[in-house]
Amino acid sequence: MNKYTERIYNGIWKENPIFVQMLGLCPTLAVTTSAINGLGMGLSTTAVLVAANLLISVLRNVIPDRVRLPGEIVVVASLVTVVDMLMEGFVPSLYSALGIYIPLIVVNCIILGRAESYAMKNKPLVSAFDGIGMGLGFTIALVLIGAFRELLGAGTIFGMQILPSSFQPISIFILAPGAFFVLAALTAIQNKLKLPCATNGSVKKGKVTGCNGDCLHCSGHDQAKGE
Repeated sequence: MNKYTERIYNGIWKENPIFVQMLGLCPTLAVTTSAINGLGMGLSTTAVLVAANLLISVLRNVIPDRVRLPGEIVVVASLVTVVDMLMEGFVPSLYSALGIYIPLIVVNCIILGRAESYAMKNKPLVSAFDGIGMGLGFTIALVLIGAFRELLGAGTIFGMQILPSSFQPISIFILAPGAFFVLAALTAIQNKLKLPCATNGSVKKGKVTGCNGDCLHCSGHDQAKGE
């Protein structure tokens, strides 16, 4: 596996921003009332991620260190404005459904996190592939959550009737609490199967790959004190 395919695999599976790192949960919980909304939000975020990683990597030696974060935010905000205008012009129905969460891509911690931790330290092409991987992982997670919510809440997926007409939709799943129920169920399955997840505090080969929220008693904290 070369470094480019490894970046894609890393974003989709090994460090999936939703299911593993638990980042960007605000848009995840808010817009996934249907699979199409999840797909639209995921692809728009992917476009910003790829372009931001590429541009920030190109400019990494130009941006002064003292204005590094403001510079990254300006790049991301400019790209989000372009995506916002394109969606309003070409897919107005999806634009209306996603609403304020499109401009809020600017403060999505996935984008700023990858810009700061990866694009500022690596070459443009591999940084772009890192954006593709993280974006696809984010998109897949949103589509899965949206599909589950839409299926249980309306009996459809992507607007196509899946369950028989006799099925009584569980309307709570397309309301706000439904997002928490689905995310909690998927996280519980991850923990049961011992898959990497930020909630199970799994440690492999001496490296902390997840966080259980208890920093004081974390094994990584103990390792740091020993070093």
